[in-house]
Formats: sequence, structure tokens, C-alpha cells
Amino acid sequence: MGDKTGRKLQTTATSLEVIEALQERDGGRVTEVADALELAPSTVHSHLTTLLANGYAVKEGDEYHLSLRFLEHGEYVRNRKNAYRTAKSYTKQLAEETDCRVVFTIEENGRGVYMYTSSGKHAVWTYSTIGKRFYLHQTAAGKAILSEFSRASVEEIIDQWGLPSATENTITDTETLLDQLETVRERGISFNYEEQLEGIKAIGIPVNGSDGRVIGAFSVASPAKRLTDEQFEEDIPDILSGVANEFELELSLS
Repeated sequence: MGDKTGRKLQTTATSLEVIEALQERDGGRVTEVADALELAPSTVHSHLTTLLANGYAVKEGDEYHLSLRFLEHGEYVRNRKNAYRTAKSYTKQLAEETDCRVVFTIEENGRGVYMYTSSGKHAVWTYSTIGKRFYLHQTAAGKAILSEFSRASVEEIIDQWGLPSATENTITDTETLLDQLETVRERGISFNYEEQLEGIKAIGIPVNGSDGRVIGAFSVASPAKRLTDEQFEEDIPDILSGVANEFELELSLS
């Protein structure tokens, strides 16, 4: 969780807002971005011109779009830690062994971030996208990560982000979430019963580094009706546990 103290530069903050607006809108004209951010068109134009001059934006007609410079930065961030690089092959291995969609997730500033994803032959939907951020309490991977945190840290995340609902099954009560996290700690496996997406269930497991601190979590997701109760509650958790142990062993030897 990040440090929120210190002086904030408004110019930098505005540039970041412009970048996020371009991504959310899939590009836009000066006036469109200005209206979305409730800023003067001249202000937005100055920020876009600066991004363009430094190679972080491209102009197509009268629309501005983010450039591929961000791809370079994103790949650096994703590969910065050995554990993240190592997780890639295990994500693919899990997808092959389960024929489900597998995601490796980390926590950053109290939110989950999808780092790697791989699809088995039966995984036909593509909701999880690399770099996408989500609420930890809504997913199996997120709850797996939260189970490794202290109660105080979990409560801090709740105070910061709340417990917003995605479906009617999402946990929105603090004590209910804390009780479930205790169960996850005891079993080492977390479950998502259509709590982020209707019709999708998932199983998650946290993975730790050699220092014992949580690095992230693997999760296996599938359409709810495709897996039997035995597959969901026993078979896939066993596969997850085995692969997670291999992953942690490799980290300890590297």
C-alpha cells in the first residue's frame, strides 16, 4: 500500500488524469477529454502536446491516443522481479492441467492487478486482461492474497477502497469477509462463488517468497456449470496446491 503523504504536483496529477482518460475512452479529441475531466480545452491541449512531444501519445487525425511507449514501461514493471517472471510458466502449466482460465495476480496499493493469464481449451471468455485492476475481496485470487495479510492491513484496504458489490454474491460486510479469510488461512485455498462475474466460479491459492511474504496468487476460473462439485472443491485445489508448491520451491532455489 502506497505512501499518501508528501506534496502532490497538480500538473503531474493532471497529466495522469489525461492519460487515464485517453485509455478509458480509447482515444479522444481535445474537447472530448476536456469535457470528461471538466478542464479547460487549452489545459488539456497543453498536456496532450507534451505527451505527444515526448512520445507518449500519437495523433490520428484530430484524435489523440496513447503510444506504445507505455508497453515498454509495462513490460519492465512486469519483469522487474524474478518471481513475476517465474510465474508466467506456472500460469501456463495450470491452464494446461485444468483446461480452465488461469490468472496470476499481485496486490498493489490495495488493489489486485492481473499479471499473467493463460486459457485452457475450454476457457472461452476473456474477462481478465493484463494490467487490469480489481477489488481484492471480489475474487478468489484477491481473497487468497488478503488471507496472508494481518487483520489491520485488511481493514486498512477496506477503509481505502470499501467493499463494493459486483454481483449479488459479492461479500460486502467486513466481518463476513474477515471470517472467510480466516477459513482461507486454515485451508490455504480460497473460493469465488460467482462473486465477481455471474456464472463464473474460481479457486485461488496464495504464493510466498523465500522470506515468507506473499508475492501474489494463482487462480483457476471456469463457467460455474462446467465443473462438478468434486472438481471445484477437491480436484482443482489439489492441482493448485501442487503447482504452488513447485513455484515456491523454484523461488527458494533461485
